[in-house]
Amino acid sequence: MATRVLRPGSRAVLTSLGGQPWRPLACWPALRSALPKLDGRRRSSQLPPGPQGAERLTSVSTEKRRATNSSPKTNFEAHKNREDVKEVVDVSDGTSGYKVLSTSSSLSFYHSDGRAAGKRGFALSNTWLRDNCRCPKCVNQETMQKSFNIFASPLPTPPAQEVQIEQRGIRVTWTHELHESFYDWAFIRHYLDNIARALPSKNRQLWGAEIKENPPTVTFAEVMDSESGVAKMTGLIRKFGLVFVNDTPFDDSIHTKKLLERIGPIRETHYGGFYDFIPDMAKADTAYTNIALAAHTDTTYFTDPAGLQAFHLLSHTPSPGEPDATGGESLLVDGFNAAEKLRESDRALFYELANRGLPWHASGNEGVTITPDQLYSVIELENDRETVQKIRWNNDDRGVLPLPKKSSPARQMLWYNAASKWEQILRGKELEYWFQLKPGTIVIFDNHRVLHGRSAFTGLRRICGGYISMDDFVSRWRNTNLPREEVLAQVIG
Repeated sequence: MATRVLRPGSRAVLTSLGGQPWRPLACWPALRSALPKLDGRRRSSQLPPGPQGAERLTSVSTEKRRATNSSPKTNFEAHKNREDVKEVVDVSDGTSGYKVLSTSSSLSFYHSDGRAAGKRGFALSNTWLRDNCRCPKCVNQETMQKSFNIFASPLPTPPAQEVQIEQRGIRVTWTHELHESFYDWAFIRHYLDNIARALPSKNRQLWGAEIKENPPTVTFAEVMDSESGVAKMTGLIRKFGLVFVNDTPFDDSIHTKKLLERIGPIRETHYGGFYDFIPDMAKADTAYTNIALAAHTDTTYFTDPAGLQAFHLLSHTPSPGEPDATGGESLLVDGFNAAEKLRESDRALFYELANRGLPWHASGNEGVTITPDQLYSVIELENDRETVQKIRWNNDDRGVLPLPKKSSPARQMLWYNAASKWEQILRGKELEYWFQLKPGTIVIFDNHRVLHGRSAFTGLRRICGGYISMDDFVSRWRNTNLPREEVLAQVIG
């Protein structure tokens, strides 16, 4: 094994003769022997043996880096004398609180006291800046699409000819084309502090059976008569994952269709678009029966499952020769709440459902076999691997559990144990919200979050509704709840 040691205060990189990094615990003896070379002032005897010492070493290095970044002398004062600095821009009147160094490849930003600006970093490349000019020559202001193609000229972008700091932002004139770009301080600050623009907090409110006391509700007239009504409805769906629309006319299903179209176009599937059906098995799916259905999400077999789903009970009448029409209570369960309950109960089982992909399918109708583009897990997480993004669960549509490369009965049972615990949580009385659908009330819910089911029933139930894609819903929510400028800042930059 070869040990490569960097300068004091840096991280040691341990490599095998083949150049591949060694695992930290496996290479601890070599790392320990290299410590005196890393910093003569910190002898190896001062560090505890094993990984605790490695953690302490990492902490020491991190503290050194933080101290370096916070020292004005090692930032602006030192950097302004570098050979590649073409221009030093300072503001004496303190309007912006920034100093800028312009080099052949980037602009570096510092606070007025010389500290490097930005949590992510303090330099933005000229190419990145030129590419993200938002002026009318570079972005079509009607379509908000790029008109300027950064790749039409050889990279990298030449240095700035002139940099001007203003109260509202920074103005840059580019040498090779004499084009002027302006970047406001909000834009600069955001990208110095963050890797990418992000949606505002979803402001999710988890719920259980207690939501029955005060379910999120709007009226049909509110939604149909004003954009503020649409904003209220989409905001409630965004927060709770569901909303009830009361006082909806039920003499004709067209009223339900028009209300859904206030959110977005109704999504077409192999079942059609807007649906209006009775339990007659017109489609080969258990939804077209009168049997009980456990809590599930729809269209698990789509690569992109349906975003919103809506149900409106238009009528429930006795079957011919029967005196009554009974049953058919509806069930909703907050899947995000259930996922958090599972995580609190057993993190290993939670991540088993989050990491293990499964096959899902729709194969009941002749000539139709739908399955996603890859295996998808029951719990899908966002990039941080912590935040729950989507629930995909319908035991009826689940295919055969794939076996891992190194399979054993115990390993196979791990997923089944996780799924069993998941089902127990979903069936818990504290999470189940049962209610009776009635003519005049539409229920709309987030199919990526809220699971639905029903009890068995007798008689003929006529139900209408439809699916709306998640992209269309989020777009409508954004544009009715946020200023246009903020929407564009989120999605464009």
